[in-house]
Amino acid sequence: MQPASAFDRAGAAKLCAVPTVFRPRMRFRPFLAGLSLAALLAGCAGNEPVPPPPPPVAPQLPPLKIGLALGGGAAKGFAHIGAIKMLEANGYKADVVAGTSAGSVVGALYASGMDPFLMQQKAIALDEASIRDVRLFGGGLVEGRALEDYVNIQVGRRPIEKLALPFAAVATRLDTGDRTVFVRGNTGQAVRASSSVPGVFEPVKIGGHSYVDGGVVSPVPVDAARQLGADLVIAIDISSKAGGDAPTGMLGIVNQSITIMGQTLGRQELARADVVIRPQVNDIGPASFEQRNNAILEGERAALAAMPQIRAKIAEAEKARLAAALQKMQQAQPKPQDIDCGDSWVRRLNPFSKEKPCS
Repeated sequence: MQPASAFDRAGAAKLCAVPTVFRPRMRFRPFLAGLSLAALLAGCAGNEPVPPPPPPVAPQLPPLKIGLALGGGAAKGFAHIGAIKMLEANGYKADVVAGTSAGSVVGALYASGMDPFLMQQKAIALDEASIRDVRLFGGGLVEGRALEDYVNIQVGRRPIEKLALPFAAVATRLDTGDRTVFVRGNTGQAVRASSSVPGVFEPVKIGGHSYVDGGVVSPVPVDAARQLGADLVIAIDISSKAGGDAPTGMLGIVNQSITIMGQTLGRQELARADVVIRPQVNDIGPASFEQRNNAILEGERAALAAMPQIRAKIAEAEKARLAAALQKMQQAQPKPQDIDCGDSWVRRLNPFSKEKPCS
């Protein structure tokens, strides 16, 4: 072999002086990539990610409170019993009860815990003379004490606040014309005040004031049922409608006069009810106790016809209550915080980081 020339040796030395680039083998590349990722995450060391809050769970709401507003109408009031029967037969039992005039009589018995079938039995067996104490001299033809005693006997002489359900009897204060809602005290006396038709019953004195029929200011006591805490009010309207025929007899004339006076107020208050049941009892006179069976049947028919509306309104009310509760829960949830609280170079490169550091 020929020895290398001087040129060849110099060229080889130059080649050896060229710096070389290290190219790692393929098996080392994953290892280096892991080291790079660790270096990037080192800038956030000590900042543990906060897990997102759990989605809100549907809250446990208290049961929907159903209120009954039983309107006045003298002997037509037997229709309330039929309507209550049908409501309970379909699974709807009232939680609070408000009544005006005849509605206060039925309402007091129902609020005492009496079921509608027993109420119907008592209504059929009722002797009209047992609740009508005629008085020739006084502020009316009927004193009303017999009605007071009858109601107190039926409710076990319990005051209003001791009844099984919250109950309100609506009357009219005679000196001011203001609506008065009795929610405590003598049950029979409150019912008597609520039922004292002016000119027929004597005004009732309670606490130094005189009271007459609640139908003058609140023919169907929707607002009183709301005041008792009802979420949904079912009103039963049995009031007479002034339809062009003049009534005969003193009681009929007085009843029609009260109806006319309360029509405007009654329409406004009925508009605030969720459901209005209207039994077809307009042809039953205010003193027609012999038609009590027909009134009860009309109450059943009207309540049955209103069932689809009642179900829809209850479903709507439940949905609205749930939506409101969920919204309240979401507003109470803690807001998500920026988890990158350091002043690292990673934070400065993050376009979504907050401008101010976390406290």
